[in-house]
Amino acid sequence: MRIGIVCYPTFGGSGVLATELGKALADKNHQVHFITYQQPVRLNIFNANIFYHEVQVPTYPLFDYPPYEIALSSTMVDVIIKHDLDLLHVHYAIPHASAAYMAKQIVLKKTGRNIPVITTLHGTDITLVGRDKTYEPVVTFSINESDAITAVSENLKEETLKHFEINKPIEVITNFVDIERFGKKPIDAFKKVIAPNAEKIFLHASNFRKVKRVEDVIIIFDEVRKHLPAKLLMVGDGPERPAAEELVRTLNLEPDVRFVGKQEQMEEILAVSDVFVLPSEYESFGLAALEAMAAKAIVLSTNAGGLPEINIHCKTGFMADVGDVKTLANFAITILQDEAKLNKMKMAAYQQACKFDLNSIIPLYEKLYSRFCRMN
Repeated sequence: MRIGIVCYPTFGGSGVLATELGKALADKNHQVHFITYQQPVRLNIFNANIFYHEVQVPTYPLFDYPPYEIALSSTMVDVIIKHDLDLLHVHYAIPHASAAYMAKQIVLKKTGRNIPVITTLHGTDITLVGRDKTYEPVVTFSINESDAITAVSENLKEETLKHFEINKPIEVITNFVDIERFGKKPIDAFKKVIAPNAEKIFLHASNFRKVKRVEDVIIIFDEVRKHLPAKLLMVGDGPERPAAEELVRTLNLEPDVRFVGKQEQMEEILAVSDVFVLPSEYESFGLAALEAMAAKAIVLSTNAGGLPEINIHCKTGFMADVGDVKTLANFAITILQDEAKLNKMKMAAYQQACKFDLNSIIPLYEKLYSRFCRMN
């Protein structure tokens, strides 16, 4: 199949999932065309079946905001026609689903071909941005005009049906993880650099937006540090990072906390981690947590959104209500003081992650695509 994938090229979950999906499809000998405004961060390999098409957005004094959606639609049309794509798979509804609808109509008019469009909903495109009255009518329309709709969790499907008038089925195809990639053994030398005295290593990775509640990560870690030696790695960047750094200074945690910015090779960092902390206000799925579990780290998370679908309380990690940092800290302190129980929970986290291995999920997408592709 010749598949066009439209996504954000950033470290967010939708961009990561879309890129990993494309790479996995290419490995199975499908031709994959990424269409976005810059090369996706995880598109860091060469594969003869992978193509990248950059969306060029000209700037003119007339426009305060360059019309990206129009440029995106035009690029879609060009790629569909020149490379004879079988379908478009767009990730994150805004603005990709509406841009795909426009491209679909143009291709139909120019060539007579009805190019199938599959839209995958990822989270804030539904729970936050999409529900804004400014965008809701267009989001609802373009989702309904898609030939198929998928959501990355049962929770996100329920949220979509609750807040939007969707007139066709939404299929749940969960996020996935490459177990072979993330299930590596830790590099001892790397671990000793971070924790020279065998301290337990906590990790948080996100885009540092308000919804991630990164200051809660610091507060949880501060409480743990009062009871046992530990280090914290803060991976990523975003608007809440300055406030988090200031809180670290206020609590005198600077010797034990490192802000390491955006990282592409997360498997090496996850491999040396003991506890992954995700105290988000909402997660449609929690892909970062799943990758941590694949690396045998336990997860401290809220019970918000789709997180209970992957993090099993008292088995693969622990959960608490949003903002209940004291409870999460107490859970961490208790488990970290019992090495045997900690190791048992780490293995349970890994086994849970194996249920979401890409080798189980990719065929579901292939089956979905086959319903709409032309017979060659």
